[in-house]
Amino acid sequence: MYSPNTVAILSEGCAANFGDGEEIGERFAAKGFSVCFEMPSETPAAIVLNACTVKGIASAVKLAKDIRKTFEHVPVWVTGCATEDLKKEFSRLFPDFCFSPYDAHKNPKALDVFLSLAGLSPEQNSSSTITLESQPGIGIVNIEEGCLDSCTYCSTHLVKKHLVSNTQESIIHRIQQKVDAGAKEIFLTGQDTSCYGFDIHTDLPTLLQKIISKIKGDYKIRLGMGNPRHILRYLDALLETYQDPHLYKFIHIPVQSGSDRILKAMNRRHTQSDYIKIASTFKQHFPNLTLGTDIIVAFPGETEEDFEESLNLIRTTRPSICNITRFVPREGTPAYSYASNLSKEERYARSAKIAEIFQKIALENNREFIGKEEGVIAEKKGFRKGTTIARDDYYRPVALDGEYAPGTLLKVRIKAAEVFALIGECIY
Repeated sequence: MYSPNTVAILSEGCAANFGDGEEIGERFAAKGFSVCFEMPSETPAAIVLNACTVKGIASAVKLAKDIRKTFEHVPVWVTGCATEDLKKEFSRLFPDFCFSPYDAHKNPKALDVFLSLAGLSPEQNSSSTITLESQPGIGIVNIEEGCLDSCTYCSTHLVKKHLVSNTQESIIHRIQQKVDAGAKEIFLTGQDTSCYGFDIHTDLPTLLQKIISKIKGDYKIRLGMGNPRHILRYLDALLETYQDPHLYKFIHIPVQSGSDRILKAMNRRHTQSDYIKIASTFKQHFPNLTLGTDIIVAFPGETEEDFEESLNLIRTTRPSICNITRFVPREGTPAYSYASNLSKEERYARSAKIAEIFQKIALENNREFIGKEEGVIAEKKGFRKGTTIARDDYYRPVALDGEYAPGTLLKVRIKAAEVFALIGECIY
């Protein structure tokens, strides 16, 4: 239950979008509103729909329908990666929705415009610092927006556009706020963290080293997605930085395809061998590394041979996390006009096959931890009542019986393994 002065921030998609949602919430809080990050049970003053459209507009449209079904007359402010096709659909379905610029999380004028349109009056205009967390114990810190690439399938680039890095000083200041507020995990996020700083004459390893040297305390850093071609520019320096215990031994490198021919059609600007080099080098330095990647199957023109190369890449590099997506044509992107050469049945069959191979590998990876004792950080409630999900030093999820507050440090023994999690028991 929330007060009628509550604003609900409903975010979708990646950690960067949730980080933007937190910053929007902080702006509302500074004006005297209560803020929640879930669908409220009581009618709120307003709802912010912080959309993700990377896989199409269906999920954002569904969320919008749920909002209108639950709260017929509440003002709704649409922000996030709101592409033109989403805005057209919302304008058709919900003409009363308000649309913000993409930078609403750092644009005070945008919030003032929405409040005026919604007929909402701020109770205060505080200049004091307010720090909010959409998930207790986790500090999401966006280090950059945009990227230096122009992938033919990507709709995010249409909204976030070219790279803009935050200053090291502002990032360190925000991390310190999060740690002071009790965060035990810091998520460094962005559309592509690997190109951080290239526009301001610095780079990612330099930022990480400054964070570690300046921010004291018992916290872990999870580094967000980074594209292979940028990581190769500073691979040795990044490996050296990863030696520090503050960093989770986890890296997310989206390869998207194992076929160089398809990667060229995607305009990805790296090769499968680039990805293999980074993955294998990291695993040489950190044998228990959690490797994550992304794969798009059924990209237009993908042959059986191209698909087999993607399967072989999964078999070779053995990731523990693999986000598998069937190609979705996004309006406004070059690939929107590419003709598909595959039937619906074949597209689904390919995604099912690569998922089966990946899940077998992920389970084998996790079973290697059975019998080991590890330190973990409690992160959130488990899916089953009375359970907790924790994270080990490799950012692997560890499911535990019992309820533990986020940020609690525990010693556990791994007693079983599943595809997507380890099963542990607390020792103390």
